[in-house]
Amino acid sequence: MRSILAVFLLACSGTAWAQSAEFWFSAGESILSSGLGADPSVCTTSSLCQQIGESPNDIKLSNGFRFSFRITLNQGDHFGHEVQYAYNRTALNYSASDPATGGVAVSQGFAIHQFGYNFLYYATKDDAKIRPFATGGVGGNNFVPPGSSAASGGGQTKFGFNYGGGVKVKVHGPWAARVDFRQYTSPKPFGLPLANGWLHQEEVSAGVGFVF
Repeated sequence: MRSILAVFLLACSGTAWAQSAEFWFSAGESILSSGLGADPSVCTTSSLCQQIGESPNDIKLSNGFRFSFRITLNQGDHFGHEVQYAYNRTALNYSASDPATGGVAVSQGFAIHQFGYNFLYYATKDDAKIRPFATGGVGGNNFVPPGSSAASGGGQTKFGFNYGGGVKVKVHGPWAARVDFRQYTSPKPFGLPLANGWLHQEEVSAGVGFVF
């Protein structure tokens, strides 16, 4: 987290210091489309899992809700820098076809803590009422399984990237609203058998902000 803040401050430390700052709270849906892998209590290696017919989707994360806090510093008319923290609440699902569950699908609460830095490019100038933007950035995802706590060092952190876009709208006085559509991509956590590829997570959210 310290390194992310350092990059953020460095990006904003030039002669064109931020013309405006924004504080945002957003909430929405977290959409996950990739399985985490096979159950290691059933098969410990990928080759064994394939022999007994296990699936990469035996353990996967379901869609859930998210909320986030973002701080934005805008430079000039078209550029901005943003740091964020987001909490995602989803569920860790074990397939009913998994022998370890006795033929019953099992679901347990699961948390993902996200932090990172994003660069923003605005299609309109700083004084425009409506400001569409494109964004891309880097950050980390802390995956916290059932029974663990991020505060006590539980979970596993994977670093990745995200990209997307959205629209900011000035509503009245210092108040503004926004919508965001982003995709986050990171390596899959926990090193489960058959965990091929990357984990993809989509954000669909709306928020309210204070601009000054």
